[in-house]
Amino acid sequence: MISAHDVGKEFRTSQGPFVALDGLDLDIAADEFITVLGPSGCGKSTLLNMVAGFDHPTRGTLTVDGAPVTGPSPDKGVVFQDFALFPWLSVYKNIAYGLREARVGAAETRRIVDEMLELVGLTTVAGHYPHQLSGGMKQRVSIARVLAIDPKILLMDEPFGALDELRRMQLQDELLRIWQLRRKTAVFITHSIDEAIVLGDRVVVMSAGPGRVASVVDVDLERPRDRTSDEFNAVRRTVSDVLWGS
Repeated sequence: MISAHDVGKEFRTSQGPFVALDGLDLDIAADEFITVLGPSGCGKSTLLNMVAGFDHPTRGTLTVDGAPVTGPSPDKGVVFQDFALFPWLSVYKNIAYGLREARVGAAETRRIVDEMLELVGLTTVAGHYPHQLSGGMKQRVSIARVLAIDPKILLMDEPFGALDELRRMQLQDELLRIWQLRRKTAVFITHSIDEAIVLGDRVVVMSAGPGRVASVVDVDLERPRDRTSDEFNAVRRTVSDVLWGS
């Protein structure tokens, strides 16, 4: 479980202190898919960076399975919007990078990378380089590279934000398929209400900065979710009302 209690985060700037988060409380269960939605500057990415261990709260407590988050660790994998691939490495070697850093043996690395390539549907482009791939394919490589190290927690910071709407919807379906096979705790940052509802077990709506949890909306809809259904539209209205009122 990820647990945040009375979390605050303050940054020092040339104009003085900037409070990004203030009094944030949130519990995320193991294997739950949580989407986080809110206006720009509300601290969504700040929260994700602290869960990842890239930054630390100014006050409050942030724990994973009861232990304080003190820094990055192999049990947390992060997927960024900008893909963060090594341009000089092939698709295969990008996926293998974390395994080699962890000194996983060559045979086991090959087995895992082949499995990941099959999982994300990129077996035929294993020898390609990032500049030869579409945006959607690059993001699938990023997801495969993170999954290769088998983290317990998958953290995603607007990973589909740079894609066109069609590719974005395709990747949403692909991500859900992978998550249902692998069942990890997932935290997904987005600006899209529909994306938040399509993916999440719950939608965490954050208030305008300083950020805190304005509301948590349960998405009690079977997957795959029909964006045109009355039930989906009802959840959309609920989330929209909270978002505009926050």
